Amino acid sequence: MTTPAAGPRRRLDPAERRNELLDVGSRLFAAKPYQDVRMEDVAERAGISRALLYRYFPNKGVLFAAVYEQASAQLLADTRIDASGSLLDQLAAGLDVHFDYFAANRNTVLAANRVLAGDPVIQAIINDELSELRRRTLEATGLRGRARETVSAALTSWLVFVRSLCVEWLANDTFSRAELHAMSIGALRGALGAVTDVDGLLGQA
Repeated sequence: MTTPAAGPRRRLDPAERRNELLDVGSRLFAAKPYQDVRMEDVAERAGISRALLYRYFPNKGVLFAAVYEQASAQLLADTRIDASGSLLDQLAAGLDVHFDYFAANRNTVLAANRVLAGDPVIQAIINDELSELRRRTLEATGLRGRARETVSAALTSWLVFVRSLCVEWLANDTFSRAELHAMSIGALRGALGAVTDVDGLLGQA
């Protein structure tokens, strides 16, 4: 008996192929700890040879960085801040967007913040995202001069604090998501309340 011939391999242009590999990589990094993801698995899931995979991503670290950068860009796109509502409500909604992603991609987030904590490429992605979130929030406050600089410093520290809390939540389930959210908002109000009219700034009494 002869074995049926395999179907033709899908021909994709380079951009489509790269996006497909990012999608496959994203799902694998979310499903497994970083050390358990193999490039062979990515190639197999995508239905391509390892040689072709390595043409796009020469190693697992490069693939992970591309996956994480894409996720960071999407999170920023999903957390716009405008003048249509209170700043506090928008920041709270932004936290929920991030928490949703973190919960669904626990292994990915832990890899970026623990396994690859010393990787300069991954840390640059994280720092760029935090810097953009700080910039957007500052713009929404309308502050200028020394008050802007003071609030900027407080926001920088707050964003790092929230990131640390999220990693603890994911790694050890030390507290609930509701408690994580409450601590994050409480810390923001506490930090800003020490240097400005927090209710007036955030738009909610």
